[in-house]
Amino acid sequence: MSETAAFFRRALRHRSFVAGGLLTALVLGMALLSLIWTPYVATALNIRHRLALPSATHWLGTDALGRDVLSLILAGAQNSIMVAVVSVGIGLLLGSLLGFLAAARRGWIEELVMRFADFTYAFPAILSAIMFAAILGPNALNSIIAIAIYNIPIFARVVRAAANSVWARDFILAARAAGKGAFRITIEHVLPNILSVIVVQATIQFALAILAEAALSYLGLGTQPPTPSWGRMLNEAQSYVFRAPLLAVWPGIAIAMAVLGLNLLGDGLRDLTDPRLARRR
Repeated sequence: MSETAAFFRRALRHRSFVAGGLLTALVLGMALLSLIWTPYVATALNIRHRLALPSATHWLGTDALGRDVLSLILAGAQNSIMVAVVSVGIGLLLGSLLGFLAAARRGWIEELVMRFADFTYAFPAILSAIMFAAILGPNALNSIIAIAIYNIPIFARVVRAAANSVWARDFILAARAAGKGAFRITIEHVLPNILSVIVVQATIQFALAILAEAALSYLGLGTQPPTPSWGRMLNEAQSYVFRAPLLAVWPGIAIAMAVLGLNLLGDGLRDLTDPRLARRR
């Protein structure tokens, strides 16, 4: 049996991985579906039918402006995933480069990179977004920048720690003896050995990015109207929590489902890619 087939057999027996995969696939499916179809135009107003209860016409009801809630949820999934993918992608790329550089060069370069990571880590995504909003104005781009800045030191630390453990291995000494340089060793030996660590961390940070985007939109610092956003839906629903409590329930469920699914998926990937945990299973 090939290693790939064995991995998938273990994955299908891992309840956390399967549950997380299903929830994540559902969120991704919502985002993809919204690209081609929503029950109504997500931004279309219909004041005559505002705050309508769930029915055959509007499956999840309507909000205070008469917009179809299901359409807003589907379109909001697209926005949350877009912000998370771009921000985590930027953090992953820049943070991994810094982590690899610190592990390969050591000395004062490693110290400089780590102190830069410590300094950057002192600015949480929300604090950074407040600063950017004050200077440039609130929008989705500033949310992406703020979340990306928050992710850079996290990936730098994780990659540097994992890479350092690989650089201490005997096969790295053999590669050096063969005349390979630091860049070639990093690409050919270090990266393949820590790729699973990076993937697991990226999955976890993806969940945190979705949560951060919702928090920033809730505070009015993220995605701006009329673009649908789960966080802003929660913000708008709080004024009608006694008249229409379901307005806060649906986006809350969507956020919880996305974050829980990605966290379970990350935990499953960690268990499946760790040789010690894999042997126990």
